[in-house]
Amino acid sequence: MGGTELGEFLRARRAALDPRRAGLPDDGRPRRVPGLRREELAQLAHVSTDYVIRLEQGRTRRVSRTILDALADALRLAPDERAYLFTLADVAPRTSPRPPAADRVAGPLRRLLDGMPDIPALVLNRRQDVLAWNRAAVALLIDFGALAPAERNLIRLTFLDAGYRSRYADWPRAARACVEVLRMEAGRDPADPVLAALVGELVLKDAEFRSWWSSHQVRGPRELTKTYVHPVAGAVTLDVQQFSVETHPGQRLVAYTAEPGSDSESALRFLLQWATEPARR
Repeated sequence: MGGTELGEFLRARRAALDPRRAGLPDDGRPRRVPGLRREELAQLAHVSTDYVIRLEQGRTRRVSRTILDALADALRLAPDERAYLFTLADVAPRTSPRPPAADRVAGPLRRLLDGMPDIPALVLNRRQDVLAWNRAAVALLIDFGALAPAERNLIRLTFLDAGYRSRYADWPRAARACVEVLRMEAGRDPADPVLAALVGELVLKDAEFRSWWSSHQVRGPRELTKTYVHPVAGAVTLDVQQFSVETHPGQRLVAYTAEPGSDSESALRFLLQWATEPARR
């Protein structure tokens, strides 16, 4: 990514910060652009305006941890954004290149998926490629086996597959979260050519992705609840649990569970029963 990405991120976060939230008084001068001025960020971070300009233009590559902390504090960065800033500046350790076998799903993990018939579950890599799935995930989401391997990516499906897109009860919220997750991963592994190709395709084909990507918002792993609207089962609200696969760094087991006794649990049970009866399908 280099200094250009670092500069773009700083500019985006500076433009997104309300000066009043940063504790700056109204000086009466009209603002030609939203957010903080460069000199205001410099004042808050206790650095020179020229230093901020050089950072944003990519002319200063190495930045100390102390200055990064000061910039993060001045910009009111959330923990995910702060980690992303350090990664772009080469201060936080970067993810090493993935070995060729990183996307191979081990046999025991596949058997674990098959042994969870009542819980939709997937194995994903950092790019959100779907590496393995069970029948319950097919019933809830989409038949991944019917897709070409290059199309088995949750973010690509979210933006470019009309059927998958329609499953979200709140598509804009889910789609924007996808962009933030992908932006975070792009900072961790800037040399990944497959990820770069995915971003390039989405930037070209979807205006909303293009807009959200340019905002440089980032998001790390967290507890999630998603609501899907299934054509057979109706609305299903599920908790999304994510587990790192320690034997295969970069892989995560993702499971979708309903609250016991809820309407969503009944809807999911009905859906899975329906999916196992070919005559009714």
